[in-house]
Amino acid sequence: MAENFYHFEYDEYGNTKAIRIAARGMSVQANNFTNKGTSFSEAEREQLQLSGLLPPAVRPLESQVKNSLNIISNKATDIEKFIYVRSLYDRNATLAHAVIAEDLAHLMPIIYTPTVGIACQKYSSMFRMANGLHFYPGNIDHAEKILEVYGAHDIRVAVVTDNQGILGIGDQGAGGIAICLGKLMLYTQGAGIAPWHCLPISLDVGTNNKELLDDPDYLGWRHPRLEGDDYINFVQRFARAFKTVYPNALCQWEDFSKQNAFAIRDAYLHDLISFNDDIQGTGAITLAAILTALKIKQEALKDQVFLVHGAGAGGIGVAEQIETALLADGLSTEEALARIFALDSHGVLTTDRSLEPYKGKFAKDPHTLSWLKNKEDNTLLNAVVNEKITVLIGTSGRAGCFTEEVVKATLANTDRPVIFPLSNPTTYAEALPEDIHRWTERKALIATGSPFPPVNGTRIAQCNNVFIFPGVGLGILASGTREVLPSFFTAAAMAVAEMVSQEDREKGILTPPVSDLRKVCRQVAVAVGKTAIADGVSGLCVYSTFQHDNDPQRLTTLVEKMQWRPTYLPLEVQGPL
Repeated sequence: MAENFYHFEYDEYGNTKAIRIAARGMSVQANNFTNKGTSFSEAEREQLQLSGLLPPAVRPLESQVKNSLNIISNKATDIEKFIYVRSLYDRNATLAHAVIAEDLAHLMPIIYTPTVGIACQKYSSMFRMANGLHFYPGNIDHAEKILEVYGAHDIRVAVVTDNQGILGIGDQGAGGIAICLGKLMLYTQGAGIAPWHCLPISLDVGTNNKELLDDPDYLGWRHPRLEGDDYINFVQRFARAFKTVYPNALCQWEDFSKQNAFAIRDAYLHDLISFNDDIQGTGAITLAAILTALKIKQEALKDQVFLVHGAGAGGIGVAEQIETALLADGLSTEEALARIFALDSHGVLTTDRSLEPYKGKFAKDPHTLSWLKNKEDNTLLNAVVNEKITVLIGTSGRAGCFTEEVVKATLANTDRPVIFPLSNPTTYAEALPEDIHRWTERKALIATGSPFPPVNGTRIAQCNNVFIFPGVGLGILASGTREVLPSFFTAAAMAVAEMVSQEDREKGILTPPVSDLRKVCRQVAVAVGKTAIADGVSGLCVYSTFQHDNDPQRLTTLVEKMQWRPTYLPLEVQGPL
């Protein structure tokens, strides 16, 4: 949009209070940030030259929401619901978010996992309107100019993907941007970061998905994925441009694959305000569920033995977060690592294997594993039995690998085993919650990655990163920190665990309900901001004239006040076109 089309007016907390607009007629309706549809008042219709362009009746936002929910309820499939909500957002962002907020528990699986996975796969065939930015080798040298197009939006958060590790379905090429769109809708829902401050970005470095390369309708860069120095140089070119144009914005790396995920996260720890949600967000929400389980069990974290089955970005991220928490619990690095076992498709990680660098920390000396006589011994079941695993976490994408025998072996090690089949989508889950409950006589404490229906009337906890990343992002922006520390995610995990009610803990439920998302994200943001203050990395909040001054109470006020809510803003007309 042209910079003179509209201009945001902010209050002292950096929250949008009005939009000054230099447009009339259909141009007002065409912009999803200024369009109110049938909610334009008679005065606004006259002032903005909308008279005659709308039916006479004025429909308030509440009625628009009700009407939209009725339309959604009549859609036959989840992907049809997804298409409607995304199309509504493209027409009227405020109304779309008001609709989602009204029925978040039902609509979150529509706008994000698992339905967004289908949207990624069908991106080219479903394409209706461009959203966000697509960088590829043909335009990356002009990255600064391309990013500056969004300068009038006051970008505060960007979600960036290279499209390679999309959920559990892998390389989706240009379709991966649907993930970024979904994540940013949750930033708005959870943290109250207004949609105009959010920017989805695809780093289209090609695809190795043959089905996409052979599809004549594929919209992405039709080329095998860049690798090696070409890939590194591309990402570096983007990172330099992003820092130049948006030096104060948060960059969330999303769905990068395995080694690239860790390498990019670590390469830009000090150059960008950034984190990787698949690594750090997954680790934090899993730790939160573990902490809740240990409250129920009345046991200490340092007394558990952990096994993470699946050594990709998510699995190692979980292992890293458990290690960080164990260190905070007083263990040495050697003691912490001794209590964490990680497995990949070849079994327990051991030092006699050629491993990707990001796995190395969690590899065991095979000579210390007395039960490991040969390669055939290196199985999930043997590890659970011989290492006395009490916390079993699945990020493998191998459906059904938590068999009855494995689950019962975990039960033999502890009165209440903690078992998390986290792989997405539901068809990839390591076990079904109802099976785990049956095999353990309901003694297991369970959390899943995807939403599952209740078992015997009890909600199944979901380790959904949505409880982490929006609040972490808000806490980073409010505190003014220039660096994202591991301690932020430990603080976030503890904040989420504190939001699980006593009533839910008594039922064995390990995470808060989705309906509490806004409250949970606010607590996470405050916890992250206070940690930034305590760790000496907080600074000025560039988005607000009200400053926290390293005062936790003022920080809390700032977090609460800078959250946007989906209500129509005043449109202040400025000058002729």
